[in-house]
Amino acid sequence: MRITILLVEDHKIVREGTRQLLEQSADMQVVGEAEDGLEAVRLAAEIQPDVIVMDVRLPRLNGIEATRAITARFPGIKVLILSAYDDDSYVFPLLEAGASGYLLKTSSGGELAQAIKLVYAGQTALSPRISAKIVNRLGGRQAYRTANMPEGLTEREMDVLRAAAHGQSNKMIAATLGISSQTVQVHLRNIFGKLGVGSRSEAIAHAIQYGWITLEAGHE
Repeated sequence: MRITILLVEDHKIVREGTRQLLEQSADMQVVGEAEDGLEAVRLAAEIQPDVIVMDVRLPRLNGIEATRAITARFPGIKVLILSAYDDDSYVFPLLEAGASGYLLKTSSGGELAQAIKLVYAGQTALSPRISAKIVNRLGGRQAYRTANMPEGLTEREMDVLRAAAHGQSNKMIAATLGISSQTVQVHLRNIFGKLGVGSRSEAIAHAIQYGWITLEAGHE
């Protein structure tokens, strides 16, 4: 079974190059292309691909609004941002809009293919530069709770969330922390419940927003 992909990019030559890269993988199939945000929303409804690879700066409807519209209507469709820009003004709103990953266009074809597989599997895919830029800018720690949280996150839950923010799968998190994959799943469910979110990307966005995530040795 192949992962079906919708490409959203306003530059035709970039779309063509991306399509050629992805179609070298036997387990991926590009089933549609859009050159603006409105067309992306329309094709998402019509084709319902597994993953949408989307640029940020798009005509008619930008990537943030298109992502928000698509994830609200079709939560099963994963959106992976592929952008030349690592501005916080893009990264934060896109994660909050429901994007499952954010990759820079300096990434290799192999990295893009791996990111698509990660978000398709329900994981988060972030370029290291994106993670480093965000957490380094915020720096410092705050209490792992907010005013509307009756119970804060535990240190172990934060360990899991930090690892997830760096793109680690459940299996990788389990190996890193010396726990089982099932225990990782339990921690993630607890995190989602405490934060009132439904996905990894939303949980990571909350942690970034409140400055809970910082780069530490072993997590770079």
